[in-house]
Amino acid sequence: MKPRSKKRSTVQMSWKKLGVALILTGILVVALGWAVFGALVNKQDITLLAKPLPAATIIYDQDDEVASRISLNTIEPVTFEQLPRHLIDAVVAVEDKRFFEHNGADLWGIARALTTNLTSGKTVQGASTITQQLAKNVFLTHDRTWGRKWNEVLLSKKIEGEYDKQQIIEMYINQIYFGEGAWGIKRAAETYFSKKVENLTLSESAMLAGIIRAPSALSPFKHLDKALERRNIVLQLMKDQGKLSPAAYEKTVREPIKLGSAKPNRGEGIKYPYYVDQIIREASALYGLTENEILHGGLRIHTALDTKMQQAAEKVYANNAVFPTSNADQLIQSGAVLVDPRDGGIKALVGGRGQQPFRGFNRAVQLKRQPGSTMKPISVYTPAFEQGYRPDDTLLDEPVAFGGYEPKNAGGGYHGEVSIYEAIINSYNIPAVRLLNEMGIDAGMEAAERFGIELKDEDRTLGLALGGLQEGVSPLTMAEAFSVFANDGTRNPAHSIIRIESADGEVLAEAAGDAGVKTTESSVARTMTAMLEGVVEEGTGEVAALAGRPVAGKTGTTEMPGTGGEGIKDNWFVGYTPQLVGAVWLGYDHTDAQHYLTTTSKAAAAVFRELMSEALKGEPILAFPKAPGNAVKKPGKPPKADDRDKDHKPGGKGNKGDKGDKGPGHKGPKNDHGQKDEDRPPKGHDKHGGPKDKD
Repeated sequence: MKPRSKKRSTVQMSWKKLGVALILTGILVVALGWAVFGALVNKQDITLLAKPLPAATIIYDQDDEVASRISLNTIEPVTFEQLPRHLIDAVVAVEDKRFFEHNGADLWGIARALTTNLTSGKTVQGASTITQQLAKNVFLTHDRTWGRKWNEVLLSKKIEGEYDKQQIIEMYINQIYFGEGAWGIKRAAETYFSKKVENLTLSESAMLAGIIRAPSALSPFKHLDKALERRNIVLQLMKDQGKLSPAAYEKTVREPIKLGSAKPNRGEGIKYPYYVDQIIREASALYGLTENEILHGGLRIHTALDTKMQQAAEKVYANNAVFPTSNADQLIQSGAVLVDPRDGGIKALVGGRGQQPFRGFNRAVQLKRQPGSTMKPISVYTPAFEQGYRPDDTLLDEPVAFGGYEPKNAGGGYHGEVSIYEAIINSYNIPAVRLLNEMGIDAGMEAAERFGIELKDEDRTLGLALGGLQEGVSPLTMAEAFSVFANDGTRNPAHSIIRIESADGEVLAEAAGDAGVKTTESSVARTMTAMLEGVVEEGTGEVAALAGRPVAGKTGTTEMPGTGGEGIKDNWFVGYTPQLVGAVWLGYDHTDAQHYLTTTSKAAAAVFRELMSEALKGEPILAFPKAPGNAVKKPGKPPKADDRDKDHKPGGKGNKGDKGDKGPGHKGPKNDHGQKDEDRPPKGHDKHGGPKDKD
């Protein structure tokens, strides 16, 4: 028994030694890690925080002429002593409740964000402290990645080591954007309440703290109800955190928001604000520049901007007569972009109608809406032509069911056997869905991705043929996609920036000169162009025709649910000449039972026509490359121009479907939705038939 006891003692001693070794190793690893972390923190350069802001950033157009300046963002700082205590409490309560406790990075907050992001499968929560936000705004880009988060932590630790909490909150609140052109708390107080910072009330301070997270969406000038709701959330947080008594909370939460009389400076002094907004987004996304560097860095940014085209686009968007009449409480909105397909340069861009707020919602690039039938050339007919289908091949337009999915033509009705050409120019839905099913959905998915359209697994349905996307697309995305057809099969990434230089001329970033991607064969692109020319010449896009210029394009609409097929949510036209692609979206920002369109796809096509006509004034008239011989071949005898039902018979008592038939039963020409034009409200009117907007 004694030998066994000795053996047990030896084993226990070995385990103790191993435990001690592991503990010592752990301590060594932690110490080494802390030393490395400390070295990395000390390595961070935060001298920019103490530097004065340089001159305005200058934007140059395609001819290297000064087009715009970003100078309205000059910060007018206030001191910590000028900040009301309730303003500081409000900002800390909503942005970083442990600000006065942590040393720059909130480990509990990071753990919470990590759990949320791992659960969702993507980075959706940032958990940035006020110090980290200051570091991000001044030194980093705004992408949501763990690499950037790590840099935030390092920089914030460095900042906390050199500045006290009062200095940090002062720098933070002087740097951030409060919307409506107001950079820093001094301008925010003047913009929203026409008063000095030190005179802000508790209610006003809570509102300003609340809009930091989304200054455009929460602006009380545009969204008073949302701003009020957000203010009350901040007040609740202040009460929960012991910074506000229940009595003060109950009193303040009932106070209305009283805005000042000063006119907001939304960036009217910045020329071409929507285009400048795209420059800022692109510089950050593609070249890693921080918003602070772009806005306050005194940079020289050379762009593809064509000021003549930009001015033309803004002129069109200022003309309310071009657009349908809006409902009284909400403007029918629109976004458009013009791109040179030969190099991808964005020539002009307009992100909305009405006021043009600097850093406001830019519908030309930020919008995400379903593209409707503008997807058919990309997800159906391009892969079909690549697989050997021809324009004169016939498709069946008759009732069909794919499991539980039964596609319908807009307005109902069927047309029997139709050629691919006829299906395209008349925007028939059923033949497109049948063809995608025949080729396989993967063919459509692969083609769409080649054209630069990002898809999700949920998009792997036959609805892809009709633009039924989960996230939707922007006008910029569609303009880049259609540039493939205009540029003989090659897609050049759409871009606004050519080159970025520092104030002293150092080149900081430059666009690649050979970024074109071969997307489809030239013969396919030319065939598709011939089809889309037919859309404008004798199909659903006739309104988009340009006098004396060849133009190709495609209409697109999405149906508003609950309207029996009468309502339209999104209205598109994407088209091009050999030297310019234009994409136009039109619709309400917020659709509901009172806010939807009932005009036809001619609305967006009409905007496209005006836009391109103005932009191309003085530009040479170019011809499309010649398509293969069978590109526009149509089966049978070509119908006459006025033979709307394509039966090769004149109108009369027994044939009442022709455009020229004036006899009994004539209902007028059909539009893109299979409905009669006379059943629609007059041009320029929505479903309410009200007067045109006065803005």
